[in-house]
Amino acid sequence: MYDTFYQLTGRPFQLTPDPEFYFESGTHRKALSYLGYGLAQGEGFIVITGAVGAGKSTLAAHLLATIDRQRLTAAQIVTSRLDGGEMVHMAARAFGIAVAGHDKASALAVIEAFLHEEARAGRRCLLVVDETQNLSIEALEELRMLSNFQLGAHPLLQILLLGQPEFRDLLQNSPRLEQLRQRVIAMHHLEAMELSEVGPYVMHRLACVGWNGNPAFDDQLFADLALVTGCLPRRINQVFGRLLLMGAVEQKTRIDSAMLADVMADLERDGTLADPAAPAPAPAPLITPEAAPASAVRELPGEALSAIVGLQKALAAHSEQIVELQKAVLELADMPAPPAAVPATEARIEALEATLAALQQRIVALEARGAEQEQAIRHVLTMLIEWLESEPPRRAA
Repeated sequence: MYDTFYQLTGRPFQLTPDPEFYFESGTHRKALSYLGYGLAQGEGFIVITGAVGAGKSTLAAHLLATIDRQRLTAAQIVTSRLDGGEMVHMAARAFGIAVAGHDKASALAVIEAFLHEEARAGRRCLLVVDETQNLSIEALEELRMLSNFQLGAHPLLQILLLGQPEFRDLLQNSPRLEQLRQRVIAMHHLEAMELSEVGPYVMHRLACVGWNGNPAFDDQLFADLALVTGCLPRRINQVFGRLLLMGAVEQKTRIDSAMLADVMADLERDGTLADPAAPAPAPAPLITPEAAPASAVRELPGEALSAIVGLQKALAAHSEQIVELQKAVLELADMPAPPAAVPATEARIEALEATLAALQQRIVALEARGAEQEQAIRHVLTMLIEWLESEPPRRAA
């Protein structure tokens, strides 16, 4: 619906992975570097992990869309809970190999024959296995056995494993996976995007579908979007898709943080925002505290809502300053000691300690000021709601 209203050529915030919308954030760029290194080795396992919605499947889709099919034959498995025998048959089907019956030995034989045939044709084979946190130890061991196939001294199959953080923990800590661990030649954990990458990510996806400036976006919107989504691509897609839908329904040509607060309240009320397997939730929305129903906030007088939004923008600015100061403190704390040949003077040490103390005092002051302003916002909201509910005509309005 919103794509028609805003004259877009498609829906840029679909939740399914689409390589056409691939955005190379810093963490995705690192992951591609590890993938490139691993593929150049031509053997073993490459492991990419990340939180729910971090973009692992989109990264794999981008990889599969850009590889040279004349040199590399690739197949993909999205796993459910498979045992060892089922994994072998799934691998065969992924490469388009027909296997009669359910005998594992027969399936292994036809897979080996297929890999030899591809090698003689000058192609290596890559198997991408997604959602590996669902696999049993036995299924992972079968994958390791598949990686043993060789032609002379040349490995015939390389395997890319994509999974959530619990798979990384299992791989690193399980004694039963020691042999598989020794076959891992590259490993990377996808983090959330940086705060500064959320805006470019959204604009990149919009540009892919012909966005021409309608709708426009408030400057504060992307900073607030980063906070409520934890900078995770899938959550951003979910929230921003709903935001554009609200804009289309209300025929808005400009999207702001007040609309974002309404969308977050709707998603939380529907119970569709947080994935149960996701890590700790992102910070609560800035504009809709728990003490105020979203409907009441939407119906507040314009002057009051503007004042609240102004206070919250100040809070957001203070939060950013606190984060910057905390980073500065950590950088100072982690500064290496001077080389033995150039001993640090007492004056320099005292200066560094004084700087560190000043930064810590400023952080404490900013945090206290932020807490006071948040309390003031909640107080204003409470009074406004009480005013709205104090007389029947106001409640009716």
